[in-house]
Amino acid sequence: MKKHVMLALLFLITATIVFSQATVPAGDPDPSLTGVTTAQQKLKEVSVNKFEDAGFWYGSMPADEGIITVRRFEGSPLDKQPIEDEEVYGIEEADKFVLGSKVSFYRRGVASFAIRPVRPVPIEGITKTVSVWVAGRNTNHVLELMVDDHFGNTAVINMGKLNFSGWKKVTVTIPPNIIQRDYHYNNKMGIMITGFNVKCDIDETYGNYYIYFDDLRAVTDLFAEENRDLDDMNDSW
Repeated sequence: MKKHVMLALLFLITATIVFSQATVPAGDPDPSLTGVTTAQQKLKEVSVNKFEDAGFWYGSMPADEGIITVRRFEGSPLDKQPIEDEEVYGIEEADKFVLGSKVSFYRRGVASFAIRPVRPVPIEGITKTVSVWVAGRNTNHVLELMVDDHFGNTAVINMGKLNFSGWKKVTVTIPPNIIQRDYHYNNKMGIMITGFNVKCDIDETYGNYYIYFDDLRAVTDLFAEENRDLDDMNDSW
C-alpha cells in the first residue's frame, strides 16, 4: 500500500516539474497576462550641423592662455556614411567642408578652449546619442560636449580623449539625469547643443594645436512628434 502511495506522490511531483518548465520562464512574463509592454519609440538618425559655415562657429579661450582661430577647409572623412534620404528643411544640405581650429599656447600650463555656435543648435525630439567626426591629432586632450535644456540648465558630457590619429567618429550617450521632457511644460522638449570644450593636457600645452570637426549628428526619438493625433490640441498657448 505504501509503495502505491509513494509512486503516486512521485508521479505528481514529476508532472508539476514538467508543467512548470512548459510555462513562461522566470524573468520573462507574458505581456498578455501582465499588461506590460515595451515603451514605444521611433529612433532616427538626424543631421544637426555639418560645419559648412565657419561663420556660424567661433572659438573662445582665456586671453592669458593663448590665441584661437577658426576657419573652414574643404574635405571630409572618407569613412563617413550619408544618412539615407537625408533632407534639412526640405533641401539637401551640401557637405564639402570641415571646421578647423588652431590654438597657439603662450606657455605650458592648465588650459582649455571651446568651439561654440553663434546660437544654440536645437535637436528635435528626445536625444539619445550625439556623434561628431573629429581629427584630434593624437593628444591626451579631453573633448567635452556642452548642452542646454529648455530651462537653461547646462550640462557638460565627457566624450573621451583625443588620443587617436586621423578622423574618428566620437559618440556619446545623453545621460538620463538631463531632463528632456516634462509633461507640465509640453512646449519645452529636448536639448540644444551649445558647443564643444577641450580640456588640455598640461604636458601638451605648448606650440600649436590643431583640431577639426565634421558632421554633427544625433539619434533622437521622434515618436511623440510623428504620432500626434491630427485633431489633438496644442498646449502652447
